[in-house]
Amino acid sequence: MNELEKNTEGFIPAHGGYRQLFSYQKSEIIYDGTVYFTNRFFNKYDRTVGQMVQAARSGKQNIAEGSMASATSKEMEIKLTNVARASLEELQIDYEDFLRTRKLPIWDKNHRLVARVRELNKSTPTPTYETFQKAIEHEEPEICANTMITLIRICTYLLKQQIKQLEIAFVKEGGLRERMTRARIEERNKKK
Repeated sequence: MNELEKNTEGFIPAHGGYRQLFSYQKSEIIYDGTVYFTNRFFNKYDRTVGQMVQAARSGKQNIAEGSMASATSKEMEIKLTNVARASLEELQIDYEDFLRTRKLPIWDKNHRLVARVRELNKSTPTPTYETFQKAIEHEEPEICANTMITLIRICTYLLKQQIKQLEIAFVKEGGLRERMTRARIEERNKKK
């Protein structure tokens, strides 16, 4: 089956399709940027490297896993999406620690370069790593780390919105057991 697995009959809804989610696309950029950043600014034996890369990976992977789990468990999809958000917020703290311990500023949301990253984010329908590459790989560590923080903030905002939508969908459509019951009742009614 393709990435967005569809079941036109039955009670298992379409699921997957995570590569089309803006949150997943941003998390992939964050993962790639974190691998670049940790390789550049940390000794390869520093435990921080593994922790940051794992947090970035966890964000990305949990979005994908939640999307695939949605077929049989909306509850699991919501939980995994929230785990993704928590992992990325943990990663944001690592970037903030990097800046603070080097006495470099952490940009607030009104900083002109934060506005520029947001502008780049909206510049194409599907921004990629290359969209932000100059900032992520900039010679100044302050710009690199703050760019990553801005991308993480964008992604966690998207994940918060995604969780709200999942909650609404769950209340409206119910979970697997409810769909199974409806399907069984419909089948019985057809036989009558």
